[in-house]
Amino acid sequence: MTGHMTPEEFRQHGHEVVDWIADYWAGIAAHPVRSRVSPGDVRAMLPASAPEQGEPVSAVLADLERVVLPGVTHWQHPGFFGYFPANTSGPSVLGDLLSAGLGVQGMSWVTSPAATELEQHVMDWFADLLGLPGSFRSTGTGGGV
Repeated sequence: MTGHMTPEEFRQHGHEVVDWIADYWAGIAAHPVRSRVSPGDVRAMLPASAPEQGEPVSAVLADLERVVLPGVTHWQHPGFFGYFPANTSGPSVLGDLLSAGLGVQGMSWVTSPAATELEQHVMDWFADLLGLPGSFRSTGTGGGV
């Protein structure tokens, strides 16, 4: 065994993770808005050394519930009014999933023509929607900045 997840395992675990997120969103109001842990509480629940073997996704999700959630400020909570909203939505999470799945390195046109040209085009849309002068477009002196 290579240790890599097969496409079928990825499909199965992906469904588990999406279900977990949907359940979290459905029940987010039951969590306190702000974490109630004290400094060091989260770290104290972690193993002293790195695990030598991977765990099943179900165990990772259980650790997420037991260790991580108590130490999280729930920015999507309906009672959260501090700082600024995270504005995570179903479409944005699915977009992140697609982006991560593609693993595109969009640092220059040659590494991903699609990423570069899509970004330029969307930024031009924003310039138009905001009524900015033509110099803000990718074809202007601002180069889309």
